[in-house]
Amino acid sequence: MSSFRARLALSSYRWIGSAIYPFVWSYLALRAAKGKEDPARRRERYGHASVARPQGPLVWFHAASVGETNAVIPLIKEIHRRGINVVLTTGTTTSARVAAGRLGSAVIHQYVPLDFKPAVNRFLEYWQPDLAIIAESEIWPMTILELGRRHIPQVLVNGRLSDRTFARWKKRPALADALFENLALVIAQSDVDAERFRTLGALPVMVSGNLKVDTDAPPHDPQALKEYRQQIGTRKTWAAISTFDGEESAAGVVHRALKERTGLLTIVVPRHPERSDAIEAALTAKGLKVARRTRRDPLTPDVDIFLGDTIGEMGLYLRLTEVAFVGRSLFAEGGQNPLEPAMLGCAVLSGGNVQNFRETYQMLAKNGSAKIVRDVEMLAKGVNYLLANDDMRRSMIDAGLETVQEMRGALSATMKGLEPYINPLVVKARLEPRNDL
Repeated sequence: MSSFRARLALSSYRWIGSAIYPFVWSYLALRAAKGKEDPARRRERYGHASVARPQGPLVWFHAASVGETNAVIPLIKEIHRRGINVVLTTGTTTSARVAAGRLGSAVIHQYVPLDFKPAVNRFLEYWQPDLAIIAESEIWPMTILELGRRHIPQVLVNGRLSDRTFARWKKRPALADALFENLALVIAQSDVDAERFRTLGALPVMVSGNLKVDTDAPPHDPQALKEYRQQIGTRKTWAAISTFDGEESAAGVVHRALKERTGLLTIVVPRHPERSDAIEAALTAKGLKVARRTRRDPLTPDVDIFLGDTIGEMGLYLRLTEVAFVGRSLFAEGGQNPLEPAMLGCAVLSGGNVQNFRETYQMLAKNGSAKIVRDVEMLAKGVNYLLANDDMRRSMIDAGLETVQEMRGALSATMKGLEPYINPLVVKARLEPRNDL
């Protein structure tokens, strides 16, 4: 049971939220000005629905951003295929675009309501979900408590807890227990994640593996790929993807060091494309010529950097190379998902700060498909070595494809864990035909 202190903390969270709720509009307006909110759909953040609820059983999926959205798309498709309605909430405009592109009208997309009691209540009263499925590590106290109060089962899928997040929750064991005890089931990515969830009070917990391995390879525009390949010709290429501040400049340093010997084209794909103007300015100041995807700039022989400043086209960028450095690992912490480059036939390089994807990198490195670099100089040497040694590059690529295949199976394991919650909804859907939008 929750301690008095934990109940007091949650009560304070509720009352503080109620106090500041009327003033949240200014926060959302600021985010909208930065392109992080859709002004036309801002009411959804207050729990107001923008479309009609379909008839029949409904599962609410929540995925915070692009990575989580991509991870649960196969699971969403599987549940929708069984005749169950799905409403998917996300927290970013980029993830909304990904959902629209990969799911279309198969599901309803809404922006996630703010974690304030009025917004959460309004959302739940309208949509009346039969089941809530949360991706990875999204723990919002008011949402969890209101779902629990309504006795709506909550399942955390593809669950993971980073070192930092786990340490933060461990300092508040009573509060963690008061929240995690509301979860009907946690389906964790790894044994380490599973044990961490159990420590924080979640039961039952099972292990599925990583759903991101069971996703399809990122899509691409075949015509754009053909045109870019023709423009690149015989030039050697490498990519720095999902980069954070400082890593784009590092890519520029690597390019300058290797260009004269290799005629190199460097592809840079920032994690946050809204930074692209600043990235281009910084690279141009180094004397590098930048072509941007959004401008449809041609990749002429004098172009140094191809800046992938779009959302949802990682499949295009990775198909233009066989060597990929995965960012948020040299100058930022946590790392980014290395599975997409591995499944698209790239030898993977990364900095050492990959705590959020530790198990995935361990498997890739163990099989020889990923290598860790300490600094920019070592990155340059690694890129140069892989571009110059076809046998080693091909060996890493083949090992990556084999590793991804070995890691598959999370989708079927997750569906098996969800059966006690999904099967009754399948029966309900047959008895009460849904009214598709």
